[in-house]
Amino acid sequence: MLGKNIKVYRQKKGYTQEEVASRLHVTRQTISKWEKNYSVPDAELLVRLAEVLDVSTGQLLEKNVEENTETTTEMQDAYADQLAHIAEQMAIKNRRSKRIWKTVGIIFGVFIVFIILLLIIYIPSFSVGYSS
Repeated sequence: MLGKNIKVYRQKKGYTQEEVASRLHVTRQTISKWEKNYSVPDAELLVRLAEVLDVSTGQLLEKNVEENTETTTEMQDAYADQLAHIAEQMAIKNRRSKRIWKTVGIIFGVFIVFIILLLIIYIPSFSVGYSS
């Protein structure tokens, strides 16, 4: 949700990823990763991003902070908890993805070794010269 919200609010302001990145002193690729939920901004960058986009951090996180949360520290703790939860979910997703690619790589490697073995076994039978 965070990535989608960043993109929506950025587009509402008419900013490009490059413009937002320049204002936050990060790369355009960083903004792209946030929007695609490949990574999340740390708490300080989240606050600065909200300022650049003229929204609250709560709007970016889609978390309604309870009305009884009175102090800035409590609000920051609530946002930090939300960011930690998002980062944990992304870490789980990334671990799954890495496992899948590792498995695909192993299968591909075994396939290549098998092909090489077949070539080693059968090439000598094709290279026997015919005598006339």
